[in-house]
Amino acid sequence: MNRNWELSHGYGPRVHVLDNCFHATALAKIGSPDTPHRDLLALLRSVYHSLLVVSCGRELPRVQAAVPTRMAATHPAAGVWRGEVFDTAAQVVVVDIVRAGIVPSQVCFELLGTILPERNVRLDHLSMSRVADDHGQVVGVDLSGSKIGGSVEGATVLLPDPMGATGGTTVRALRHYFEHHGRPARVVALPMIATPEYLRVVLDAFPELVVYTARVDRGLSDAETLARVPGEAWSKERGLDAKSYIVPGAGGMGEIINNSWC
Repeated sequence: MNRNWELSHGYGPRVHVLDNCFHATALAKIGSPDTPHRDLLALLRSVYHSLLVVSCGRELPRVQAAVPTRMAATHPAAGVWRGEVFDTAAQVVVVDIVRAGIVPSQVCFELLGTILPERNVRLDHLSMSRVADDHGQVVGVDLSGSKIGGSVEGATVLLPDPMGATGGTTVRALRHYFEHHGRPARVVALPMIATPEYLRVVLDAFPELVVYTARVDRGLSDAETLARVPGEAWSKERGLDAKSYIVPGAGGMGEIINNSWC
């Protein structure tokens, strides 16, 4: 683990894998079938607070500011804090990809609303689902309905979809935005867990996209590949099973988060 809490890897400069023991422990508990639902949701929120703080701290535009503190009343000059802050003109669109993205997107939307003007932070909703063939193999993504609040031209688009598996959902969502709602200034994908396959698909599809994730799962890779630095033998890494679920992963998070019975 390095001092920047970021894992060294070979996936390129647009991928940031956060590396600290809090994330490792939280994700281990999120993936465990023994973790109660109420605890899982609390853990999920905590992971997304951290992912948002790190990603926005690096990706959102900044300006220099001079802000009088409460001490300015008695120390007019020295009581003014000067430093770098987020540009209050920045516009951010958080994309909720239903169902797994409901909780993460709400966390990001609410937290951003505490540091940016309310009018500049928007929460969109995309109703998307996997399309599978008769053998259970994922063959596409269905975008059957959406609630999108306008253009994303010049904005920062955040996609806090927890499981970065095949990349199909992210690609379909962004193509929908680019075709119908303008071109954002930057795009940040925030999968809680990603696979090597996901990273290759989304990075190849969108040269402006960056990824922040708490873990890259490549559990179906051979022993020799697993012994190497993540991304060093990217073409040999595998994190998806035959039904396109992440291994070791955390299961079907859309069902788990919403406590579905079937």
